[in-house]
Amino acid sequence: MKKNQRLIQGNEAIAFGAFYAGARFYAGYPITPSSEIAEICSRELPGLGGFYMQMEDELASMGAIIGASLAGSKSFTATSGPGFSLMQENLGVAIIGEVPIVVIDVQRSGPSTGLATKPAQSDFMQIRWGRHGDQAIIALAPATVRECFEFTVLAFNLAEKYRTPVVLAPDEIIGHMRENMEIPEPGELPVVERTEPQGEPADYRPFCFKEGCVHPLANYGSERIYHVTSSMNGEDGFSNNSPENAARRVAQLHTKLDAGREDIVMTESFDVEGCETLIVASGAPVRAARSAAKDARAKGLKVGVLQLKTVWPFPELEIAAAAKNARRIIVPEMNYSGQLAGEVRKLVNDKNMVRQVNSYNGQIIFPAQIAQAIQ
Repeated sequence: MKKNQRLIQGNEAIAFGAFYAGARFYAGYPITPSSEIAEICSRELPGLGGFYMQMEDELASMGAIIGASLAGSKSFTATSGPGFSLMQENLGVAIIGEVPIVVIDVQRSGPSTGLATKPAQSDFMQIRWGRHGDQAIIALAPATVRECFEFTVLAFNLAEKYRTPVVLAPDEIIGHMRENMEIPEPGELPVVERTEPQGEPADYRPFCFKEGCVHPLANYGSERIYHVTSSMNGEDGFSNNSPENAARRVAQLHTKLDAGREDIVMTESFDVEGCETLIVASGAPVRAARSAAKDARAKGLKVGVLQLKTVWPFPELEIAAAAKNARRIIVPEMNYSGQLAGEVRKLVNDKNMVRQVNSYNGQIIFPAQIAQAIQ
């Protein structure tokens, strides 16, 4: 019998993954289908020496975790589509302030209140482009309960390493599904801690605008006193409106993630070598895709699956490599417009080779739907 074996829910795995990563501050407003995360945090965090705050809304939740992170605590919140909409302005503040936080968006069916307890994958574009202005962000999408745990740990690691918000975007199916998993022992998974700035406190600068640069972040309340603003700022943190400064600032927000691309972008391949049909999927549809591909291969068809574990930055190179021999690419996803399929189409010359399999009625995608597209 393996140690720490548990039948665990995806949302539960996310909460305990956050604790494993060292998160000790949660602020949020309960919303289906993410509410279990808040419930577990309210129960467990005080015993871990952490803090749980029930906030009045999602705007306040984001403000609270930004402040807690600047004070030195690994901080996170959880929500779903309507709440995630309310978080966008303060998420932009965290991006320009380079504040490491983690936001869990358990995707559900919309628009508006929609089908509040049903699954969807309709937030991918909002995750990437929901804020105004030039900005970049990291987003991860688990497809298993174990990935819920591991990707949450990874989300905190990436947030600290690159001083950026990271969005974990399971769909409702993954958030509420239960699977047996072995909880990793302390030290089994790497955990990135905040780097202490060096040098004299009076010389500390909270930002560095060289391409790809990420400065160590001092904690509020330490001997290093600094300023963070939502306005365009200089390396000292204070407002700076010069065109030269703005150009360097915006570029650095992108290039720090570009420089870490190999560290950030994750995919997993299943029988893609020489495949004539490539299925590109993320989240719950990965399971249906693998089942349909297995049945197709049993009939002699060359079908492979590429799982997108990182959604943003978009895995362009990995998709292009997997699709080099493909005659068709199938993208199953739980939304109407084909948000991931649209990104895949940008990578191929023949747009007609990309076929969509969409579900937007609050139901999962079944292997038979993908099998029909293969045929």
